[in-house]
Amino acid sequence: MLTRLFEGGDPFLMTYGGKYYIYCTTENSRKLETANAFDTEKDGNDGFYVYESEDLINWKNKGLCLEKKNAVGDRWFWAPEVSYYNGKFYMLYSSEENLAIAVSESPTGPFAKLTDGWLRNRTIDGHLLFDDDGSIYIYFADLKNGNRIFAGKMSADLTKIEYECENVLIEATEPWETLDCRVAEGPFVLKHNGLYYLSYSVNHTRCEDYAVGYAVSDKPLGPFVRAENNPILHKPADLVGTGHHSFMPTADKDKFICAFHCHSENPDNFKPRMVCLSAAGFEKQQGKPDKLKVLTEENIIGL
Repeated sequence: MLTRLFEGGDPFLMTYGGKYYIYCTTENSRKLETANAFDTEKDGNDGFYVYESEDLINWKNKGLCLEKKNAVGDRWFWAPEVSYYNGKFYMLYSSEENLAIAVSESPTGPFAKLTDGWLRNRTIDGHLLFDDDGSIYIYFADLKNGNRIFAGKMSADLTKIEYECENVLIEATEPWETLDCRVAEGPFVLKHNGLYYLSYSVNHTRCEDYAVGYAVSDKPLGPFVRAENNPILHKPADLVGTGHHSFMPTADKDKFICAFHCHSENPDNFKPRMVCLSAAGFEKQQGKPDKLKVLTEENIIGL
């Protein structure tokens, strides 16, 4: 079943040491006089907060885990993602519409910049995939010619992108993907039965039709083929503007918990966005890739 938690956008959910953690973009926008228009200059300008839970229901704000003074960039701290790797926690994030990375000894921080500069300019929504052979892939939304999803390979120490794929992995082209401006962002990759499932969000975050779809490939850098059951997250129940998600594995290898944001409960305002949780999983298929689904009617507790 869908669970709406607290204010925030672009949520990333992970578990470590028997506890759950959510990192997200801080909602600081103020409403402008024009309906559904917002000043986003203050969005995420403090850094990132982390929320902790023992049961996925009750959450506690543990404070700023990455402060602006310890980060690369000065404003627009968006879309954090945290990975546990080689005994440390690495946070991939966007600031000033560029991609950066930070490191900490603890999931609650404090995080501090790993490098003094950007990983990549004019780039948001970074995601890391640690593959079975030890390779580390990075997926991101490039802003240089509209929001399009590209990928590459990271160095083993996570300080640089060593190789970038020239081909666009996902560009908004399908009818359900172009109900607002042409945006493809928020990539997240699951590996299942040897295949790579690249999920992504389309339309603008302000749009009620913000939605999630996915594409499948037998190679981490594609080419990817869109799924027939897209979109997999679009206006479930009474929620609108649902997207920019992450998947957290559970004890059942075919089940996940999906974190995403939706618009505020006020139908006239999309801010502040709200963090939501839902069950997700794979549905077996004969002779073709299993279907990835967001299971909004299934209880997340006990997965």
